Amino acid sequence: MDSFRFAHPYFLYLLLLVPLFAVLMFYFSRRRKKAFEEFGQMRLLVHLMPAMSEKRFNIKSWLLIIAFALQVVVLAGPQFGAKLETTKRKGIELMIAIDVSNSMNAQDIAPSRLDMAKMAVSRLVDKLSDDRLGIVVFAGQAYVQLPITTDFPSAKMFMQSINTDMVPTQGTAIGAAINLCVNSFSSQQDINRAIIVITDGENHEDDAVQAASKAAQMGIKVYTVGMGTTKGAPVPVVPGDMRNFIKDKDGQVVITRIDEQSLMQVAAAGNGAYVSANNIRAGINALIDELNSIEKTEFEAKVYTAYNERFQYFEAVVLFLLLLDLLILGRKNPKLSGFDIFTRKNEHKDLFIEPSSKA
Repeated sequence: MDSFRFAHPYFLYLLLLVPLFAVLMFYFSRRRKKAFEEFGQMRLLVHLMPAMSEKRFNIKSWLLIIAFALQVVVLAGPQFGAKLETTKRKGIELMIAIDVSNSMNAQDIAPSRLDMAKMAVSRLVDKLSDDRLGIVVFAGQAYVQLPITTDFPSAKMFMQSINTDMVPTQGTAIGAAINLCVNSFSSQQDINRAIIVITDGENHEDDAVQAASKAAQMGIKVYTVGMGTTKGAPVPVVPGDMRNFIKDKDGQVVITRIDEQSLMQVAAAGNGAYVSANNIRAGINALIDELNSIEKTEFEAKVYTAYNERFQYFEAVVLFLLLLDLLILGRKNPKLSGFDIFTRKNEHKDLFIEPSSKA
């Protein structure tokens, strides 16, 4: 079964202008009619101004409105794709675990730790090609946000929706996140895998080093990306609000700081590496090089292929409508008055007065 999509769906918002154009057409049509009625009755004006045609005006207006709507569809890029096919790819499986605890709202890294983490992942996804990717979010508990997939556009879409309200239980269970990542890989045996944990490192829930060591024993490398600074920053009660901050039981503002030592230990136990957000661009590039050095394995992937452009049909109709608009004159042509298809025959018969038979 073929799949249909628009290459640039945001252009479809222009269709909201179509009702506005229709209202304007009716408005100007009424104003035009009222202007003529100021000179007399319409049934008399038809004979005084034989070239006048209200119907032509309306038809030409509708032709232009329909042509505009179809041109918007052309801009949106209608495409049909072939059926779902199985293709061969060569890569690794990668699970990314993102910390969504409240401390990730701290702004010691602009715009915030979480926003910087999302930008880093987006940059990382752009560098991937034939790999499989999955996303886990965690705070006091861990949840799968995106199962392992080859659909990178969906991964970036899911990434944008990540926030610190996703996990109701607060905390930073790095070990639980690593264990969930391990269990979320596919059942394929002969493929290399890696886990990237993006967090500020304030782990209070479990033994993350043990979880990373267990993953390494299964041949899964664990990398950590540290978000935050050693100086730290207060945690806003509402993300982005720098007036109210979370306080401890004594009423003191809580300052959250990155725990780089713990993250280095987790990465070492997982046979991976630690990347600091202080130089996130260079760190992500180094991480990409690390992932590319892992031996790739061939696997099957189901993808939609062979999307073909289908805008030509809509464009042909647009050109036809514009040509028709040019051929239909706004005024009647005297030479073609006998072929008036816009006025019913005998419509104005009542204007003629039969001569009296009386002497």
